[in-house]
Amino acid sequence: MPIKAPFLGPYRLQGFFCVFFLACGLAAKSDPTFDSGAYYQGRSGFFGGSGQLYYSEAFMSNLAVLGTQWGDEGKGKIVDLLTNLADVVVRFQGGNNAGHTLVVGDQTYALHLVPSGILHPEKTAVIASGVVVDPDVLLKEIDELTQRGVTITPGNLKISEKAHIILPHHKTLDQARESGGTGPALKIGTTGRGIGPAYEDKAARRGLRLGDLRDLDYFREKLILGLAEKNCLFTSLYGLPAADPEPVVQAARTWAERLLPFITDTFRVIRQAADGGFNLLFEGAQGVQLDIDHGTYPFVTSSNPTAGAVAVGAGLAPRDLNSVLGLVKAYTSRVGEGPFPTELLDQTGHLIREVGREYGTTTGRPRRCGWLDAVVVRAAVELCGVDSLAVTKLDILKGLPELKIAKSYLLNGQEIDYVPAALKDLDLVEPVYETFPGFDQDISAAKTLSDLPDNARRYLDRLTELVGAPLGLVSVGPERGQTIVLREFFR
Repeated sequence: MPIKAPFLGPYRLQGFFCVFFLACGLAAKSDPTFDSGAYYQGRSGFFGGSGQLYYSEAFMSNLAVLGTQWGDEGKGKIVDLLTNLADVVVRFQGGNNAGHTLVVGDQTYALHLVPSGILHPEKTAVIASGVVVDPDVLLKEIDELTQRGVTITPGNLKISEKAHIILPHHKTLDQARESGGTGPALKIGTTGRGIGPAYEDKAARRGLRLGDLRDLDYFREKLILGLAEKNCLFTSLYGLPAADPEPVVQAARTWAERLLPFITDTFRVIRQAADGGFNLLFEGAQGVQLDIDHGTYPFVTSSNPTAGAVAVGAGLAPRDLNSVLGLVKAYTSRVGEGPFPTELLDQTGHLIREVGREYGTTTGRPRRCGWLDAVVVRAAVELCGVDSLAVTKLDILKGLPELKIAKSYLLNGQEIDYVPAALKDLDLVEPVYETFPGFDQDISAAKTLSDLPDNARRYLDRLTELVGAPLGLVSVGPERGQTIVLREFFR
């Protein structure tokens, strides 16, 4: 009997196909000549492969795609690429403080809240309960995408009724803290979009959720209660006028009218898909070193962009997450304040930023750039259980006479292989580099690893050795087809 999952349109997986794919998986694992690239080419023409199967579990259902550095690793392109083989794409944490840039043909899309899978109208895109949502930003993004011909309906975009709302006073508080006003300032380098204060209210049990738009009287009552505390901060500490709840209540009427058709119980959507054997792709925002628990605190985001957060932020049982793909930019970048051991403040760092167009998708701020830091990536591999790597922007390194990877740090004369928790220690560390000859060849048309220059392959080989995870993908350009695929991600 087919699984009933009307939100997935034509995708129905029956018992026959379960048996078929299982048989294919067993055959692939037992056949040493199995060519993963050929398999992908049979499914979708733009995939290329090396003919070598790097990963022991060839067929998976539920995949998380996470950044292993400080974000901006190119998750948007990789998620968009893999969405071709997924049924449901889920955003599970963060807010519109993150952005993904996607290049499809001659079109470039900048997404901040809507999952990257929305560019595939036959797929289901989900904004889950772990995300904080600015309704005005979301509606603007939906309108802009719709004007460009992207299909967005309640049938292919599901938004959690449990996701918390970023309200105007959250943004006011965020910006006041960054600037200091007349009060104390700890400059973190936030986007000022209200994400942190919204998560604060969530933890303090004072937040408003999207499902609250169904009862605007209750919405108003809870808003006034929350503003009582915030207005004390605004007037007494920051020298700002008190926030008026009434304009927010009026705005909420528009939010309710336009967003309620999309708002649903996304836990049930995800659960039905998982139980039905559909392929789920979980799209992380930011990167592991911005994790509020495990990152370079306090210069972090306000959520958990780690594999463990998929279970909480999306509502997926931990046992149902089958695979974790860790994205690694071929160098390192970071936006905002905070420690950055391999940062390059010279002409090389400037060149990488300009060639790589390293400016924030959300804010336009220039990113700080530096050499690849294997200590940081290895920490993410261990913390998140990363079982394969997607190396992005390898093409940006073309023309550099030499390349470097930090394999460890020196702290007070002692070599360490971990990221210190104390900021004062992290500020003192000195990277211990391994140096590699660069490459001058254009790699943008490479379809297999053997198409890459020897020096590029040596660089990649050493990266995998240092961080303890094999390659799964290598991106050699911004477009979908400029990707070398080395393993299977979905059955």
